[in-house]
Amino acid sequence: MRLKPLDLLELGLIGVRTRRMRAALSVLGIAIGIATMVVVTGIPASSGAALQRRLAALGVDLLKVVPAQQDPPAVFPAESVAMIRRIGPVTAVSAVAGTSAVVRRSDRVDAADGSGLTVRATRADLLGVLHGRVRSGHWLTPAEQQFPAVVLGSVAATRLGFDAPGQQVIIDRTWFTVVGILDTIPLSPEIDRSVLVGWESARSVLGFDGRPTIIYVRVREDSVEAVREVVPPTVHPEQPHQVTVTRPSDALAAKRATESAFSVLMLGLAAVALVVGGVGVANTMVISVLERRSEIGLRRALGSSRGQIRAQFLTEAIVLSALGGATGTVSGLILTAAYAAHQDWPLVVPLPALLAGLGGSVTVGILAGVYPSVHASRLTPTEALAS
Repeated sequence: MRLKPLDLLELGLIGVRTRRMRAALSVLGIAIGIATMVVVTGIPASSGAALQRRLAALGVDLLKVVPAQQDPPAVFPAESVAMIRRIGPVTAVSAVAGTSAVVRRSDRVDAADGSGLTVRATRADLLGVLHGRVRSGHWLTPAEQQFPAVVLGSVAATRLGFDAPGQQVIIDRTWFTVVGILDTIPLSPEIDRSVLVGWESARSVLGFDGRPTIIYVRVREDSVEAVREVVPPTVHPEQPHQVTVTRPSDALAAKRATESAFSVLMLGLAAVALVVGGVGVANTMVISVLERRSEIGLRRALGSSRGQIRAQFLTEAIVLSALGGATGTVSGLILTAAYAAHQDWPLVVPLPALLAGLGGSVTVGILAGVYPSVHASRLTPTEALAS
């Protein structure tokens, strides 16, 4: 007598239906392992997608050119921006220059107290190159680039006690009108701590010599590394080692790599939980065989083969593990979706992780059911019925 697949499934479900609490605990063990696996792959994947979205908005094609740290510091020529702009893959260039001027909220503040802020001359196209946004007010207009007007970085506005434009600050001995306050610029934190003055205004009022100290370069994404190599000799042909070129987005990428390393550890813990769940299923199946010896004996006496007995108990183990895998996958998806929504991340769960979770649960079921099913099939009808 051959058993059809549906008949095997029905026999496998007998133990699940008749011993519900034991089956539920076995399913729970597998579910915890699978849910943990889905969560520790889904959350980093969602975080990575959010990071990529953030980098896409900020731009991974930004290079920052600064003098190498040495004493005395290197000085860029005034033509640096124009020279870099001639490099083929470069799409945009702008610059700022630090000054020795001190900014104060009023003339009653100590002349030496600059609140830890830097007054920087800025080119008109800086905001566009950095993909920055004005939180309130507006960016420097062409006219304001030549007259005493400033835009405050987000940190600078907080330290000076301003939350809206229209007020004035004193830089050295000249009053400047605040026309705008910037949002935070994650890839350029030095701008957040800056008081930005128009390039021409800094020349005429603050005695600025026109030499940039930080140059921001936007490049075609496929040419970032090539341009990174070319910029130092372009800016300083005689001593290119005095020029440092960094990629600000690398800092965020390094943070992502750290999170990925932590995820590997969590995957190890998920695997341990899955193994423990598998041991629980095996234990359940061993007990099931002991409790159902009379049933096994009766079925053997009625003509069931050893292979059919093995298939019955192996099917039951696989059903338990598959239920645990399905429950764990759904639970993991719900937890991941909830956390991603809380963090305002896109929900991303790698398909291989889901398939590995379901496949792993079935594999665990097979391994957990091998010994109990083989043991059950070796019982003779006389031996089984006598018990």
